[in-house]
This record gives sequence, C-alpha cells and structure tokens, in this order.
Amino acid sequence: MNAVVAAVGIMLILSLCRVHVVVALIAGAMAGGLIGGLGIEGSLAAFNKGLGGGATVALSYALLGAFAVAIGKSGLAHALADKALALVGKQGAQGGGAVKWMMIGLLLAVAVSSQNILPIHIAFIPLLVPPLLFVLSKMKIDRRLIACVLAFGLITPYMFLPVGFGNIFLNEILLANVAKSGVDVTGIIVTQAMLIPAIGMLVGLLIAFYSYRKPREYDLVRVEQLEKTTVTYSPLTLLVAAVAVAAAFVIQLWLDSMILGALAGFVIFSVSGVVRWREADDLFTDGMKVMAMIGFIMIAAAGFAEVMRETGEVKLLVDASTQWIGDSKAVGALLMLLVGLLVTIGIGSSFSTVPIIAAIFVPLGVELGFSPLAIVSLVGTAGALGDGGSPASDSTLGPTAGLNADGQHNHIWDTVVPTFLHYNLPLLAFGWLAAMTL
Repeated sequence: MNAVVAAVGIMLILSLCRVHVVVALIAGAMAGGLIGGLGIEGSLAAFNKGLGGGATVALSYALLGAFAVAIGKSGLAHALADKALALVGKQGAQGGGAVKWMMIGLLLAVAVSSQNILPIHIAFIPLLVPPLLFVLSKMKIDRRLIACVLAFGLITPYMFLPVGFGNIFLNEILLANVAKSGVDVTGIIVTQAMLIPAIGMLVGLLIAFYSYRKPREYDLVRVEQLEKTTVTYSPLTLLVAAVAVAAAFVIQLWLDSMILGALAGFVIFSVSGVVRWREADDLFTDGMKVMAMIGFIMIAAAGFAEVMRETGEVKLLVDASTQWIGDSKAVGALLMLLVGLLVTIGIGSSFSTVPIIAAIFVPLGVELGFSPLAIVSLVGTAGALGDGGSPASDSTLGPTAGLNADGQHNHIWDTVVPTFLHYNLPLLAFGWLAAMTL
C-alpha cells in the first residue's frame, strides 16, 4: 500500500473515532514512515525535522489567544453582545432573524476580506468570533453553519480572485507551475479557469445553510464564563481596544508578522491600564492556553507533512494514478482530483499541493487532450480540494479556534466533517465538470 494513502487514512480514521488530532497525526506519520521504508528512526528524524515548520504559526496562534483574552478584559466582547442582544430584543422575532443574517453576513464579509482587501488570513477569527459566541448561542445558531461560512470565506477568494492570497495561489503558484511543466499559459484568464469550481463552493455554502438551518442548543453559562459578562466597560476601554486591534492589524501587514502584531496589541492593553501589570502574566498565560491545542496541531501537521515528503511516495502516488487512467479524459480528471484531495488533506496546505502534482498532471493533461484552460482548472481545483475538510488545515483550525473558545465546538465533527461534506464533494463534481467542458 502507498505510504501516503495509509498515513492519511489512519490519521482520518483515528480523528473520526475522536482520538485527539495530534495523536492521530503522530500515529499516521509513524505508520506512513514505516510503510514508506524510513523505519522508526528515520520516521522520527523526519517528523522532528518538520516540527520547526509549524512553530511560527503555533506561536502566532498563542499570542493571538493572549490578545483575544485582553480584548475580552476591555469589555469589547460584552459591548458587542449587548448591542446585538438589544437589537434582537427591540425588534422581536423578526429583528432576531435580521440580526442573525447580519452577523452571518458580517463574518462572511470579513472572512472574504481577510484573503485580499486586508490580507490577515485567519488572524481575525480569535479576535472577532469569541465575542459573538454569546449572541450566536442565545439565538441558537448552529456553529457548524458558522464554520462553513468561515471556511468558504477563507478558501473561495484565494482560488478564484487573483488579489492578495489569491494572487499568490493563482498567479505565483498555479500558473507558474503549469507553465513550468510545459503548458503555455499566455492569455489564460485564471478566473475563467476557476469559475466553475468556485460556483461549486458557492453551491456547498447554500447547501450548508439548509443543512444547519435548525436551532441548536448551547450552554449559555459556559459562554458567559468565557465572555466574563460581569466585566464593566467604558468608552475609554473600548477606545483602547479599537486602537489595539488597529495597531495589531497594521503591524501585521507592515512587518508580515502575526507574532509582532498580537504582541503589540497586548502591550497597548498593558500600558493603557486596561490590563493591570500584576494581572498581565496570568492573563497572558490564560490566553495562550485558549490557542494551545491549535498550535500543537499545526506543529504536528508540519511533522506529518515532512514524513510524507521524506518517503517519496507522494510522487509515486501521482505516478501510479497515471497508470489507471489509460486514454479516458473522464477517468483522468476524476483520479487527478482525488489524488489532489488526498494529498491536501494529509499536508493541510493547498499552496504546497500544487507544485507536487503539477509536474506530473500537466504533461498527463496534455497527453489526454485537455485544453490549457482545462489543465489550469484541473490542477487548481486538485490543489484546493481538501483544504476544507483537513484536520490540519488552517481553514478548519481557524474556525475551530474561535467557535470552540467555550469548549462547545468539536474540531472534527463540527468543523472538519461539515466542511468536507459541503465543500469537497461539490468541488470534486464541479472541478470534474470544468475539466470536461473548458
């Protein structure tokens, strides 16, 4: 059996059985390493080598957690909850429905903007989502829907709009690797190539609205403990919070560092007195605990990905798929998409998947008679497949980081499985359709 298939399969099965994702990643990596011929020592060496690749992201998440707790201390969370609840109470049931869609629209707009207009990626989630949990729970909104909304906003813009992260994925990675592999991409409009797959993502989002339309009960006491609803706030503390958030975003964009941005925001809270000096140490530690699980998953995922690369069987998997295809364009398109899905779910990064699969799939696409536009669409979709639905992807870890702040949102069953079902399956179908029609 191919080591990558075995490793990803073991990791997914253990995760679905509610084994912690970190344990599942380690077990999958060791099994894949053994099957791939690395042995115990080689597998451990590769895993340890890869751990450093996730350290920066993990530290960023930890500091964002501390920053998010400081925002809660300022009373901003309580102010947002009070405002939303006042709107619901003032306008009755109809108003509650309006507020529900307003909040969902806000989260969707911010998620989309985080990929292009204000390219901060998932940094906004631990800052914006936890303050809204009380209102979301009060209105009995199913958090699985919010996870799908956030995942749509994190994935679809970069795979369709060539701006911000989309410019990196579509132009610098996708088109560059397709051209490097021997296809002339001159004159190709990348948005045209990815339009049909993007429509598949939209269809998945609409299905999610139907799937999770029913009210879902959450323990409001636990949410209240998270938001510390007894915290008092004033115009001054809210102003400090606004300045801290703005400073964190500006510094992140300026220096391209979530670490320094979150640290700057926390320092502003401390210097202003919103967070007292004698409380700063405990509060900082509590905040880091909020994001600790996400950080460890990212670190373990980097080790897992390195083991998969060291086995050399990602390329063997791609090569093997070419033997099953024969001369059938339909079978070829489907198998290429499935391989992309498998690789991305394991590695957790669509940006890293495209260079791996393009070297083999582009010449194969030419041989099967696909047009240059269809090849771009096929490789781009194969790369994006699995981003939603991967336990180790930041497109699933980010939403969980915000929605599970009170411990009532399971990463696998409330984020990973819903996003897999609502995005990977439509994307698979629409990606295949795009390859066959372009």
